[in-house]
Amino acid sequence: MLQTLIVEALTRAAFAPFGEVIEPEAAQRVYDINQGTTQRFHDLALIDTLSAGGRPIVSLCRAQPRVLPFVINMLECHPLGSQAFIPLTDHPYLVVVALNPESPPRAFVARNGQGVNYRKGAWHHPLIALDAVSEFLVIDRGGGGDNCDEVLLPIEYEVETALL
Repeated sequence: MLQTLIVEALTRAAFAPFGEVIEPEAAQRVYDINQGTTQRFHDLALIDTLSAGGRPIVSLCRAQPRVLPFVINMLECHPLGSQAFIPLTDHPYLVVVALNPESPPRAFVARNGQGVNYRKGAWHHPLIALDAVSEFLVIDRGGGGDNCDEVLLPIEYEVETALL
């Protein structure tokens, strides 16, 4: 069975059950640094990586664009740590999340440099680049333990491209 998955604009309010949207407007504090030549948008996401002796790691990912229409048939979660994706290129990408593997997923299109931080245990689809090869700075958990659970969904979802 194939159901349509409608794509929504990525907003902090809509994404809140799954984590944080990383963008200047989400800053807890904004202040000038470097002798007033730089604005710091402070504390944009909760980086949660210390469970079971973990530590934060910084990586780069280069994602190949997916061809639409695209079918969502699996999700993953990281039970021991959060996972942040900050785009380094100005291309939209798709964010697919669900409260759990049995609930219907939601799809968001991230634009204009918006990053996301999936909170620890949030179910999500792996990175889905759109339009062009896209690079991301990734901040997540390094260390021992099983930190990636994957499940096949009971229903497949086709991404509705009308909002892209």
